[in-house]
Amino acid sequence: MKLKLLFLGFLMAATSMVKAQNTPQKVLFTINDTPFYTDEFKRVYNKNIDLVKDESQKDLDQYLDLYIGYKLKIQKAMQLGLQDNPKYKSELNSYRAQLSKNYLTDVKVTNELLQEAYQRSLKEINGSHILFLVDENASPADTLIAYNKAMMVRKKCLAGEDFGSLAAEFSEDPSARENKGNLGYFSVFRMVYPFETGAYNTKLGEVSKPVRSRFGYHLIKVNAIRDNRGEVSVSHIMLLRAETEEQNKSNQAKIQELYQKLLQGESFEQLAKQFSEDKSSANNDGKMAPFASGQLSSEEFENVAFSLTPEEPLSKPFETNFGFHILKLNQKMPHKSFEQLQSDFQNRISRDDRSRLIQNSLTDKLRKKYTIVKDKKVLALVQKSFSDEFYKGEYVADSVNTAFDQTLLKVQEAKTTARDFLKFIERNQIEALKIKPVSKMVSVMFDKQTDEELNRYYSANLENEFPEFANIMSEYRDGLLLFDLMEKEIWEKSKTDSIGLQRFYENNKQKYQWNKRYDILVLSSTKKEVIAKAQKMLKKGKTATDIKLALNSGKEIEIMDKEGMFEVGSTALPKNVTDKKGVTDIVQDGEYFFVSRIKNVLPAGQKDFKECEGKVINDYQQYLEENWVSDLKKEFKVNVNTDVFRQVKAEIKP
Repeated sequence: MKLKLLFLGFLMAATSMVKAQNTPQKVLFTINDTPFYTDEFKRVYNKNIDLVKDESQKDLDQYLDLYIGYKLKIQKAMQLGLQDNPKYKSELNSYRAQLSKNYLTDVKVTNELLQEAYQRSLKEINGSHILFLVDENASPADTLIAYNKAMMVRKKCLAGEDFGSLAAEFSEDPSARENKGNLGYFSVFRMVYPFETGAYNTKLGEVSKPVRSRFGYHLIKVNAIRDNRGEVSVSHIMLLRAETEEQNKSNQAKIQELYQKLLQGESFEQLAKQFSEDKSSANNDGKMAPFASGQLSSEEFENVAFSLTPEEPLSKPFETNFGFHILKLNQKMPHKSFEQLQSDFQNRISRDDRSRLIQNSLTDKLRKKYTIVKDKKVLALVQKSFSDEFYKGEYVADSVNTAFDQTLLKVQEAKTTARDFLKFIERNQIEALKIKPVSKMVSVMFDKQTDEELNRYYSANLENEFPEFANIMSEYRDGLLLFDLMEKEIWEKSKTDSIGLQRFYENNKQKYQWNKRYDILVLSSTKKEVIAKAQKMLKKGKTATDIKLALNSGKEIEIMDKEGMFEVGSTALPKNVTDKKGVTDIVQDGEYFFVSRIKNVLPAGQKDFKECEGKVINDYQQYLEENWVSDLKKEFKVNVNTDVFRQVKAEIKP
């Protein structure tokens, strides 16, 4: 698979990223009456020209021959039916789905959301809220009740009543009774997007108007705003909170003892391993993963961690709801730049409510771009087929006896039947069950299906919308076919055709020759006195291991060795190597001194098959491919339009 990715990666880099020319298409050549046009040839040539090192391939006649050979292989693959292979289809569809992600978005809105997220990330907000629950698909009447309740409580806030007390009394967030609605500090992506927007748009000390999220309405009070503290890396020793007061007192005393040991100079890491009850970090010397504000469940723990400095890196023992802690600062990391966060923020945006804004923006553009025709009479018939029985949650579209084969919706030329719509409702039944009454449910689900069909039509027609997308897909499609064909016709054959491979070796033996070789041990050092000691030891018959043990006994590595069989011309061989066996003189090359023991000298000669098998296979593959193209030219009828090619030559200046 890695080989395929490398092969296709090179092919795509060489041919795919140039937009189609606006000039009229002309047939440059045909293969068995299949036309191939000048615009693709010029696009591929112009892209390749800067990548090609072989000057002969820059010659247009030579390049046309190579290009025809490439297209012949694709035609052969098609003839063999490789395009029908399920694995090929799966890989192609997978690649198209991945590539299309770049086109199935609104770039302008995405960039605006990225900038907004980064600007918000520069600040951290301490906020409180009061929640009034209402489902996002609730009826207008229920929605209005929740909204009016929120407005009533807001009036109390503006009249001077304590926000925390009102949260404890009115909030439908269960935690409000304990925390009085206070959420601590948070930054971008920590809350659902509408809530986050409400918080960042509310001034310090003020209470927002009701903010609608998928949970309901929120009143948000901004208690404090501070600069983003970045991330901090700490190690900690933790004793867990016990069930009994007596055990907790014992843990308090023990954490103080551990703190005293640290002040006496004992190793934090060793004490963490021995005594910390946080198993996830104890085995790692107490080290925790870096974290930012709002990422942990204890604001007090975070505050202590961020209060540490290089001058005072050790915290005093402190207590949280989880237990007793001592922290040690490892590193503080400032808030990252936009460029550093861009990729992470893009991924986060694609996973939270912001993605709806991007999708909705694209869908709005598609509604204006494409012709949408809906049959209101058919939609009314569909609506009549539903009753309150639907809300039992057992709806099966195929159980509806009416044919419903009429066209309900058209996006451009793409048609959707009423039966298709029923099945859409069945697939999205969980969502549909939340929408009442039935008439509203059908209307809402029809709008959703219309949006889905718009986006499906757009996605299916990206090749028509974007020439560069069509080019990339065409090249990738051909690249996959070519890889499968080469694997079938060349690569596998070169490995399994033992008779042909051996015959090729015998016919080309002169290409596979050894130069003179030395079986040698080479020692090197930057110090002449050290290499002199090594030379004496070599003469006494000592091994490389003996010499390194003797001379590298200090803190520094004084001597290195390299041992093996090396051909003449190898950079591993010192300058003074001769055919004389034994220990050589010392020779200097740059900053290094060398001495060698020549064990054996082998003369130049023929490589046997096993010694050059890999090179023979590669050469045999190239041989097969070269002859294969010649055979393909005989198998297929190729006709080049010489007049058109002459025009191409005039237009392209190599």
